[in-house]
Amino acid sequence: MSLVFYYHPLASYCHKVLIALYERGAPFEPRHVDLGDPNSAAELNEAWPVGKIPVLKDGDRIVPETSVQIEYLDRKPGGAPMIPADPEAALAARLWDRFFDCYVMNPMSKIVVDRIRPTGKNDAHGVEEARGLLRLAYGVADKHFATREWAAGDAFSLADCAASPSLFYAECVEPFSGAHPNLARYFDRLFARPAFKRCIEEARPFFKSFPYREAMPARFLK
Repeated sequence: MSLVFYYHPLASYCHKVLIALYERGAPFEPRHVDLGDPNSAAELNEAWPVGKIPVLKDGDRIVPETSVQIEYLDRKPGGAPMIPADPEAALAARLWDRFFDCYVMNPMSKIVVDRIRPTGKNDAHGVEEARGLLRLAYGVADKHFATREWAAGDAFSLADCAASPSLFYAECVEPFSGAHPNLARYFDRLFARPAFKRCIEEARPFFKSFPYREAMPARFLK
């Protein structure tokens, strides 16, 4: 086994790549990163000086950035492809991957991080902007999923890997399920995927550290 995955079980961007690893059945060594531990942080920084997780290591090769990591995994033999073979579907997968990262995952993260900032360092205006961006994204996605089972093409892909954790945590900070039925049904399909279920099971012991734990729907905690 040469693949090493530096990650934290609670982190949404780590979930994105974990889902691809589990969907493809790829063997890897999980390396839990604790940024509060100097030794753990030093190991991560040695692999990737930017110091952000997740990071994928394949022998001497370091692969940062989640979308690149999933495309890299797709070059490995075996497992379900995360990038569709059809060029148009592949382009759609990359587009919706960026959509969920930029317009759902990032504003959701902004809201979560603001809650744990020191008193007096909060950014109320930035949080309100983030909530507005989420609501805009929900409307766009709800229309998209009125006629689609998955984000791109006919099969689960890179884009759905991005959608799964971003929508999971976004539902806790700015719920979408009541007002956006198509998006809610899409998320139900994601939530039923064994790979995503596995990520959530592994994350549950860490939910106590999630700043919006009290807002988590009951089914997320079971």
